[in-house]
Amino acid sequence: MLAAVQIHRLTQTDIDLMRELNVVFAEAFDEAETYFSAPPREAYLHEVLGKDHVIVLVASKEGAVVGGLVAYELHKLERARSEVYLYDLAVAQSHRRQGVATRLIEQLRRISHARGAWVVFVQADHGDDPAISLYDKLGAREEVLHFDLPVP
Repeated sequence: MLAAVQIHRLTQTDIDLMRELNVVFAEAFDEAETYFSAPPREAYLHEVLGKDHVIVLVASKEGAVVGGLVAYELHKLERARSEVYLYDLAVAQSHRRQGVATRLIEQLRRISHARGAWVVFVQADHGDDPAISLYDKLGAREEVLHFDLPVP
């Protein structure tokens, strides 16, 4: 069953797949208002998906998006290297616990390595036990504080 899941990196022409991934995100994160109240225009998605540092992967099965991730490559200045920040990751409820998230992360790690990144990092919220368990299995945990600084 897992073999039928395909992983694909989105490009500027994959607007419809990005919109499908946003539906998966909205349902998985229970944030319909965030994802559906003011969806980005096609020109915006075309522009962002065309940026070299933006990495969007989708997992699809039988032509339907069942999961995906969004990551950003951050170029560092202390050394000639980069880090990749895994910002969003979700899998549709019907396809969880089948290795889809792990396959997405593995593909992100391959892309990151090819781009010269030295690490992929991700945050998880306290209480999000499935995500924490997945990330514990794949990497080393750091206890950090996160701050949102409002933009005036």
